[in-house]
Amino acid sequence: MLEFKQTGHLDPALVDPAVAKNVEKLLGRWANTNRETRGIAECEIRRDGDQFGIQIFGAGENGPIEWPRARTKALANLEEEAGQRTIALAANFEFGFMKSEIYIRVNKGVLVIVLYNTFQDDSGRSNYLNREFFYRVE
Repeated sequence: MLEFKQTGHLDPALVDPAVAKNVEKLLGRWANTNRETRGIAECEIRRDGDQFGIQIFGAGENGPIEWPRARTKALANLEEEAGQRTIALAANFEFGFMKSEIYIRVNKGVLVIVLYNTFQDDSGRSNYLNREFFYRVE
């Protein structure tokens, strides 16, 4: 019989010293490397103790579209960058007509956001996955 640890005993992303020191790489304000994006234009990631929060600004015709602020869940990033384990973040957003899941990590100084949008409004639009790259602006 396999024994699983309780959720309360698991927090490898923040407990592991090798990962914890890489947390700072995620924090700050980030801008999309593609100025013509129709997705996420900018985001800001902050830390408050063991919690992380994200503010996303979507690309809109008349300027940035502010998404609701969200708390993120810290994840241990299983990919290794330069031989070091890193941290990744996950967050969910509900817009009524659409649900968005995002996964965030830093790779070689570039913030990578993978976004999966699921439409819930019976509009017939196809759900889609998008990956975008960001550079630090603050």
